[in-house]
Amino acid sequence: MNLGIRNPFIKFICYAILIVWCISVIYPLIWTMMDALKDNQQFFFKKPWALPEFPLLWENFSYVWSTYNFDRYFMNSIVITTVSTTLGLLLAAMTAYVLARYKFRGSNALYLLYISSMMVPFVLALIPLFFLMNSLHLTNTWYGLSMVYASSVLAFGIFVLVGFFKGLPKELEEAATVDGAGYYGTFFKVMLPLSQPGLITVAIINVLNIWNEYIVGTILINDPEQYTLPVEIGIMQAEMQYRTEWGPLFAALMFTIVPILIVYIIFQRQIASGITAGAVK
Repeated sequence: MNLGIRNPFIKFICYAILIVWCISVIYPLIWTMMDALKDNQQFFFKKPWALPEFPLLWENFSYVWSTYNFDRYFMNSIVITTVSTTLGLLLAAMTAYVLARYKFRGSNALYLLYISSMMVPFVLALIPLFFLMNSLHLTNTWYGLSMVYASSVLAFGIFVLVGFFKGLPKELEEAATVDGAGYYGTFFKVMLPLSQPGLITVAIINVLNIWNEYIVGTILINDPEQYTLPVEIGIMQAEMQYRTEWGPLFAALMFTIVPILIVYIIFQRQIASGITAGAVK
């Protein structure tokens, strides 16, 4: 990694800060994994910060998966995250394209309205949101929760994608029009593929947010069959009360952390390049 700094002392300070930051991020993940391989005796009667003793309790993972029906909640999270991300990305891309390429009365005000909504804490809308979803009979449904998640990430997607669409040459639209492509053909066949870096960036960040979301899922979902992973982990801890099984609880956390960590590791370059390109454009 080259920071572009010539002064050796400043470079040393920067690398030291980055190393400390890296350790502060990685250590909790390693500690969670180690604790997932322990039993309660190692937590209560021995050093809780020590390495797990042999034999390692890999059965904590199978115990959580089968006893607490984590297979069902894992699939619920995958379905809801996939549907929410796809719907939110499609709506954000179409809205951003119109705001970026077509000027009409109130377009700037509409864009500022979307962006300003990012500054409003979502928790303030929870009570009216619950009554609205309940009146529409969309509570305790995965598609109702997916609609809420998709709308919650809409403003961020518009914010990122407007910069991408503004940076695309106008000649591409003119060429598509000459070839007989209408508005939909120009958008889906020409403009949307060219904005792929921004789409990937928005999609990954939305997946990170939706996968780990807890509060809205707790309020809108009361049916155990529809729980997502974060909601079930909270229920699992509440059910344990004073007999908390720390090993299985940390194993449950790993089921939530590992998939999203793998996604981030695979697409980290696209996230960085996408945000940078959108900011420059």
